[in-house]
Amino acid sequence: MNQKKIEYFTERAKSLEEQERKAASKLGLVSWLRVAVFVAGALLAWYFFSADQNTAGAISLVVAYVLFVVVLRWHTRLDYTYKQYMLLRQLNEEEAERLGGNLQKFDGGAAYINDQHPYTSDLDIFGHNSLFQLINRSVSGIGKNKLANWMQKAAPVNEILKRQSAVGALAQPAQLDWLQNFIAKSRHYKHTEAAAAHFIEWLRKSNFYKEHPILKLLLFVLPVLTLGAIVAWFMGYSGYIAASFLAVQYLVSFKYTAARDEYYDKSIGMYEAIRSYKDQLQHIEPEKFKDPYLEELRGQLFHDGAMVSGCISKLSTIIDYFSWRLSTLMSFFLNTILMWDFFWMYRLESWKQNRLDQVEHSFEVLATFEALASIASFQVANPDYAVPELSSVPFKFKAEELAHPLIFTVSRVANNFEMQGAGKTMVVTGSNMSGKTTFLRTVGINIVLALMGAPACADKLKVAPVQVYTAMRTADNLAENTSSFYAELKRLRILLQMTEEEQEPVFYLLDEILKGTNSRDRHAGAMALIRQLHQRNTSGLISTHDLELGAMEQELTGSVENYSFNSTIEGDKIIFDYTLQRGICRSFNASKLMQLMGIAIEEETI
Repeated sequence: MNQKKIEYFTERAKSLEEQERKAASKLGLVSWLRVAVFVAGALLAWYFFSADQNTAGAISLVVAYVLFVVVLRWHTRLDYTYKQYMLLRQLNEEEAERLGGNLQKFDGGAAYINDQHPYTSDLDIFGHNSLFQLINRSVSGIGKNKLANWMQKAAPVNEILKRQSAVGALAQPAQLDWLQNFIAKSRHYKHTEAAAAHFIEWLRKSNFYKEHPILKLLLFVLPVLTLGAIVAWFMGYSGYIAASFLAVQYLVSFKYTAARDEYYDKSIGMYEAIRSYKDQLQHIEPEKFKDPYLEELRGQLFHDGAMVSGCISKLSTIIDYFSWRLSTLMSFFLNTILMWDFFWMYRLESWKQNRLDQVEHSFEVLATFEALASIASFQVANPDYAVPELSSVPFKFKAEELAHPLIFTVSRVANNFEMQGAGKTMVVTGSNMSGKTTFLRTVGINIVLALMGAPACADKLKVAPVQVYTAMRTADNLAENTSSFYAELKRLRILLQMTEEEQEPVFYLLDEILKGTNSRDRHAGAMALIRQLHQRNTSGLISTHDLELGAMEQELTGSVENYSFNSTIEGDKIIFDYTLQRGICRSFNASKLMQLMGIAIEEETI
């Protein structure tokens, strides 16, 4: 637990709270000013009209209206500023909570939980008390999806290096205000999961005017004829012509009610996200980044010198005007006279033809910025974490003071560990609760961090690119009539298939393999598996209570190595040091644990 950083973010939160209070006070004054302008304008207009000074009354109304609009826009800007300070304060409070291990309130990425994935379930990547809760700062669907994808698949070496460089640049102290403002801007709006992807997919398939070309002609002719007929009616001509045109518009609107509703529903579902993306892109576009990758990404937001935020702003405007249909009275007049819905459907399809590809790519760029911002915030909060060095030596893993990022105790124990080369198996034995399974997860989760471009929980870490594979939390499945032992066998079969069929190096982490069968079969099966994996492009760690597996260090000299975690018993206390040691475990505590739980085991057996 980094107490200094907790205090740092707490102080930032207090400073922002003061700015938030000042902004709220100013916002309140401008709110009253808005009321005063309205009342003063109304009274002044009433006075002039009462005195038969109609010209002065009309001028006072116009002036009051203009002043009211100016004050209203001022109020809107102040309200945004106030909310931005509030969100920044909350963001810094959240940073302190994460450092303290209070992850319950944060999104665990439940949508990404997949028990069939090679490692995410066993390594707590998603779910309760997960790596996703620790790192993710994004609220948008595109940002969370991007980060989740990075956590689920190792990046190519060049991509890892670019991410490390970009994260390092964003994590600089001088960049912190920009970084946190970028993250906070998306929190002004409500976000729906996968809204952007669904909207773009729907919009690509939608071709209303291509399917109904006659309506495009009616759209530009019928409203003009209708307005002309209405004007003619007021000038004394027959009203039947106007009524006829109005009836035609009503029938057309009625016939295509489903299409109009679909266009509106799909668009309005994206409205909040679109406004968020626009604000974030406007925050990125003017920034000049020193990091080449960040500058490359920023450059992709311009097309023919125009900023993509302008294109998104136009989309936001289209959806905004489309929403006027929500007013029953407004919708009646606009759709009966001006074919309002059809006009904005046309504008949306025109926008699609000219801008959709550019905007879709900008969403990808923005998602990358959000994922990088999350990792950079993680690095800011943990400045002592190592930026991993990538190695070209197969299965290289060398760590100094390696620890688990989801253990938040002040006395968190770290270990040094090193291995390299294909066909290697590190057998980790240990007494119950001594830390051997946690150590396997520590190695695995830090490899995941390293290969997604994030800092690792170590003083130093050098790692080679690998595919991580785990078999730890196998459980029975009543629906599939599968026992826990058979579920584990299925996981091991996948490992054998991966190492047989793929050229990609596989780094395995196997906890208490074959624990669901008798000791003789377990021992024979474990030894056979180690021999089989020894012949393939794979290496890894196996934790076990089977001390006889340690004998394989002599059988496969240089390929199998023994490590252990030990404990000591002092009276009725079992003391763990959680320190990794070379060799087979020589201390045992199962009998003592059973005795402490009330099982009558004789002292001489302990």
